[in-house]
Amino acid sequence: MTRLLTRSFRGRVRLAALAALPALLLALPGAAATDFTKYHTHAELTAALKALASANPTLVKLVDIGKSREGRSVWALELASQTGTPVDRRPGLLIAANLEGDQVVGSALALAVAESLAGRYATDADVKQRLDQFVVYVLPRVNPDGAEQMFAAVKAVRRTNMQPFDDDNDGRVDEDGPEDLNKDGFITVMRVKDPKGPYMISPDDKRLMRRADPARGEAGGWSVYWEGIDNDGDGFINEDGPGGADLNRNFQHQYPYFEPDAGHHMTSEPETRAVLDFVLKHRNIAMMLTFGQSDNLITSPGRRGEAGTPSFVSLFDFADRSVADARKVGMIADMAGGGFGGRGGGMFIMTEGGPGPGGGRGTTQSAPSGRAAAPARRPATTVNTADVDYFRTIGEKYRELTGIRSAPVVRAPAGAFFEYGYYQFGVPSFSTPGWGLPGAARGGAPGPGGTGGGEAPRPAAAVGGFPPQAPAGIPASAIAAMAGQRGGAGRGAGAGAAAGETESASAGDPLDLRLLQWIDAEKIDGFVNWTPSPHPALGTVEIGGFKPHATVNPPPAKIADLAAGHAKFVVYLTSLFPRVRIASTEVVSHGAGLYRVKASIENSGYLPTALAQGVQARAVKPTMVQLEVEPTDIIAGSEKTSFIQALAGSGSRQSYEWIIRGKPGTTITLKAVSDKAGFDTATLKLQ
Repeated sequence: MTRLLTRSFRGRVRLAALAALPALLLALPGAAATDFTKYHTHAELTAALKALASANPTLVKLVDIGKSREGRSVWALELASQTGTPVDRRPGLLIAANLEGDQVVGSALALAVAESLAGRYATDADVKQRLDQFVVYVLPRVNPDGAEQMFAAVKAVRRTNMQPFDDDNDGRVDEDGPEDLNKDGFITVMRVKDPKGPYMISPDDKRLMRRADPARGEAGGWSVYWEGIDNDGDGFINEDGPGGADLNRNFQHQYPYFEPDAGHHMTSEPETRAVLDFVLKHRNIAMMLTFGQSDNLITSPGRRGEAGTPSFVSLFDFADRSVADARKVGMIADMAGGGFGGRGGGMFIMTEGGPGPGGGRGTTQSAPSGRAAAPARRPATTVNTADVDYFRTIGEKYRELTGIRSAPVVRAPAGAFFEYGYYQFGVPSFSTPGWGLPGAARGGAPGPGGTGGGEAPRPAAAVGGFPPQAPAGIPASAIAAMAGQRGGAGRGAGAGAAAGETESASAGDPLDLRLLQWIDAEKIDGFVNWTPSPHPALGTVEIGGFKPHATVNPPPAKIADLAAGHAKFVVYLTSLFPRVRIASTEVVSHGAGLYRVKASIENSGYLPTALAQGVQARAVKPTMVQLEVEPTDIIAGSEKTSFIQALAGSGSRQSYEWIIRGKPGTTITLKAVSDKAGFDTATLKLQ
């Protein structure tokens, strides 16, 4: 018996030690002692970043790259050994997080990964090799103002920064924000009995709502609103709250013109401008990883490069729909027949600027008289098929290393930073929520090895009866507003409101049920049970629903485990950089001062020196191969300076040969310089 008890005790000790391993990995020598059992305010995050830089002065550099609307610093970490190749000439990985204000798990993971890399540099040969040869840049919190609302006395769902904005076009700014009517410290939603209401209590779980389907004999009887009152008396509740611009909808690619949360124009916000300036100053960035609410890692792009299907919280979407018509205020229609309001098909006059003539909306280009006008080239919106396998292979490895198979809330990217990284900056660019829900990939076929998410779910054909993409020249918000009336099915600009998202959530997406089951199973305080409450305009309402942030952030107790997996993934990513090297050289004398020079340039890395999209967008410079002799000394063969548009990885080579004139004993230099794959030089002696 004693022996059995001892064995049992030892087993429990071993299990406890294994359970503590992720936290121990994050607390190796050289790492700052950050408490990852909680999420951090801006002041706490700043202190942790400064402590990390102070503890590792030769490895970590902390830079303030800009200020938020409220004056908070947007920080950037540089992790690299300062010896050897200059840091700005090494291939780099950029990690950006917390662009959406409420997704603070991203900043926690970014900080934890940075601390893990710094702490393991002295003891882990792989990490040392990466930081000696490459560089990792980390922007842990791009939206410090939005994130700070996570720690406010009353918490509300909000992704935006603190840029004031007239959301309802009534000439006033931020005048109708939410109220915590039940004084629980959270802005949730209200449901109210309404004979015209389109929603019903879900038969799957009475805490959830779904849109009734008359074709199935279902009756509605409920409307859903955000918790609060109509402060400005315009018939809408909480349609013009504090903020702002959603920073992950403020970048250039697929910028959502006219959407109220996208900012006044592309990169209109100081935070996004700071990020863009940083990226453009660091052309050595060869890969990007974003911790955000879009995903192309848990669910990889499909074989044709299409993204996976977004999913969002129906309760939030239903509340957003109650204010969808608010944007009609101040919008002037001038149409001749058919179109908005049943008339015409012409022009909208909006308060925000949009694309001018031929502004990338598929218009035709003018042509000289007598020639047919050629259609303008539309921007790419799917991963180039030549690049797809790289994304799918890396996605499979992500799922293996992190164990994440199924994403939580996933947004349809529009103006997202990670898409800018691929489509316009031209490098492999990935995005992940950084955590997942139990179960297999949502809607996707299993990938290789049964990991799930191998094939992206196909987008729905229509949203509320309208095409997924708004017609050229008509704002997506205006199209969405046609879907219904106040308190009903009109699509709002909040969670799940981007053009192109699927209709699944409109009827009550299974994500709501999965989230609720996860909250119950993990005993998470993430849902407010419905409670009757008096309302000055609606009578008796019921207040409840998911707590803000609970649907986009796991409990902080999960951070250590998640960070350990993502640290492994980051080390893996930094093993994939393209690496240009001069693989072989040969000098043969032919007498009379003539020499034949041969060279072979190799990409020893996994990734090509430029993706197909990088070439198409002309965003990545070709690799330059240059023999440093006078042009007049080259008699025949290759040019003095040659360019390789894209050199495939895994040992692919390109050969060059010159016949040159020179003096015996002279040394000449051959160099290969790549935008994303580093450089190499060789000294050749004529003999």
